[in-house]
Amino acid sequence: MALALPLLGLALLAVFYRLYRRFSRISVSDIPGPEPESFVIGNLRQYFQSQAGEIDFKWQEAYGGVVRFKGPFGEDRLLVSDPKALQYIYHISGYNFSKQPERREMTRMLTGRGIVWAEGHEHKRHRKIMNPAFGYGEIKAYSPVFNHHSAKLTTKWKEHILASPNQKSVFEVSSWFARSTLDAMGVAAFDYHFGTLDNELGNVYANLCVEAFGSLSESDIFRQALVPYLPKFVLSYIREQAPSHRLQQLRHAFVVGNKVAKEMIDSKSKALSGEIQGNRDIMSLLVRANASEKEETRMSEEEMIAQVRTLLLAGYETTATSLTWAMLEIARHSDVQEKLRREIRQKQQEIQARGETEFSQSDFDAMPYLTAVLKESLRFHPVVYGTYREPVKDDVLPLSKPITTRSGKVVAEIPVPKGIKIVASISGYHRNKDVFGPDSHVYDPERWIIPGRVKNLASVGVYGNLLSFAGGVRSCIGWRFAVSELQAFIVELVNNFEFSLTPEAQMVRREACLVMAPTIEGQVEKGNQLPLVVKIAALED
Repeated sequence: MALALPLLGLALLAVFYRLYRRFSRISVSDIPGPEPESFVIGNLRQYFQSQAGEIDFKWQEAYGGVVRFKGPFGEDRLLVSDPKALQYIYHISGYNFSKQPERREMTRMLTGRGIVWAEGHEHKRHRKIMNPAFGYGEIKAYSPVFNHHSAKLTTKWKEHILASPNQKSVFEVSSWFARSTLDAMGVAAFDYHFGTLDNELGNVYANLCVEAFGSLSESDIFRQALVPYLPKFVLSYIREQAPSHRLQQLRHAFVVGNKVAKEMIDSKSKALSGEIQGNRDIMSLLVRANASEKEETRMSEEEMIAQVRTLLLAGYETTATSLTWAMLEIARHSDVQEKLRREIRQKQQEIQARGETEFSQSDFDAMPYLTAVLKESLRFHPVVYGTYREPVKDDVLPLSKPITTRSGKVVAEIPVPKGIKIVASISGYHRNKDVFGPDSHVYDPERWIIPGRVKNLASVGVYGNLLSFAGGVRSCIGWRFAVSELQAFIVELVNNFEFSLTPEAQMVRREACLVMAPTIEGQVEKGNQLPLVVKIAALED
């Protein structure tokens, strides 16, 4: 008890200091936005309890490309979907908009101190070491691996369907995709065979984000809102010892992820023992970086483990979930499905005419409708629906479209104070009508085919000027890898199967749980789900 009072006093002092800093800096109070629901948690319940992107769409429509909303205790925050402002945050002043500390700590718990966690000089060093494994030439070499694993999935599904009396089956596709993409990631990136049908890592990653970050109650939101105000020693106790089911999930995933990554690294180190050059695959690069004598190219074992965990989680969670959302839209739109199948089979005939049997990366890239379907799916359903940043110094956000402030001024730029919490709304940008047209809330791959329907108001993202893989200095290093894997799986699946909706698939939710996961209304507690009707596609005459 004698120790508790001084600790409480220090915690309160830290809170009052942060409040003083907030009220003595540049103000954004004139920026339009919604009225807070309460002083204690502001608008955070609306933001965190809505489906992914819903509140972004509503606020963007009502207030424009930059929206002021309230955090805890009257704190001003910004929701940004304006293209020029996002270009400034991601590209022009990328390292001056760092991850929010509490979000960075969340990243550390998920993946360790790797490339996603790193900032500034450390991030540049990580990226420089890993870049050679993700060039276009290297990605072309991975296509056969992706083709192989998508074909394995096809074989398993055909066995199920042919054994069914009505020659069709209902597959919960998200779990199948998660296992298949993790297996493909293991082989392509690390020369490692998981076999995720019975794999500890796959079992831990299954529904990790839904269970650890989804379905937040008001008390969950309040506790999360308090995190920035708490001293480090209090946060350390919460992180390591607090009896929270959500934190226990993250702790267990941390232990298992570290164990599996270390086993993979040790195995590769033995295989490469004595080699001077070796391969340019990701694991070989990491192992050689660990042995480097130069500080700029050296990577510690902790960093290596973190990079492996980052890529594995990306392969299991984000790539598989992107594929799931793409197949939902393909099942919803039979006309899109049929047109895509025709293009796939036409390209297949061209491949056979030249004496080959497999799609190459060049074949995938030469299919305009496949590209349009993939871009539209990534636009409509961004798995990472927002990122969280704060300026490291006072700065000014330029706007592509002026906004009218609450006092009636028309402004084309917004001064922002050091440390203000900014949500870069990927969902909002992807539905921006000035960029994607007045029908931006409609799924339509043709917008990528017809010239002029997508406008480039500012260079933002690396693929289709979308933010699915972020942009600028913090763009996803493995975006080409992910695109190639998605292309291979979509081509294989649509070529071989016809997809249609189940009644449950018509009640799908865009669950906001760090990533945008598909769940079923009334069954959120079951985690990721997307049951689709699948039957073997008829061969063309």
